[in-house]
Amino acid sequence: MSNDNPFNILGSDKVPQEGATAVSEENTSNDLNERIKALIGSSDIFLFMKGNAAMPQCGFSANTIAILDALNVKYNTFDILSDMDIRQGVKEFSNWPTYPQLYYKGQLVGGNDIITEMYHSGDLAQVLGA
Repeated sequence: MSNDNPFNILGSDKVPQEGATAVSEENTSNDLNERIKALIGSSDIFLFMKGNAAMPQCGFSANTIAILDALNVKYNTFDILSDMDIRQGVKEFSNWPTYPQLYYKGQLVGGNDIITEMYHSGDLAQVLGA
């Protein structure tokens, strides 16, 4: 059976475990960089994405969720579509223009393409301690 869906990198034989917790901001009156740092600091593994783990709003976010769940790690997510300030601010904060963006212990790991490549090579599991 061929896998024609470019976003279904795991294939239908893998049933991922859901490890995501969607988070919202506690204090939206802080400086934008402080708000972003607080979100990233809410979990060792943090994902800025479109939508949430239960309902990703783009294929790249869905792919990243599937990868993280397949690694059976716990992580927090933030829906960038819910806050345009955060959506634009994170691009400047990370100097990375696209979403999703995965962070580990406060450091940017990368976007969907890098995450997918790292997953296939086994590097992502090592980096995330999975």
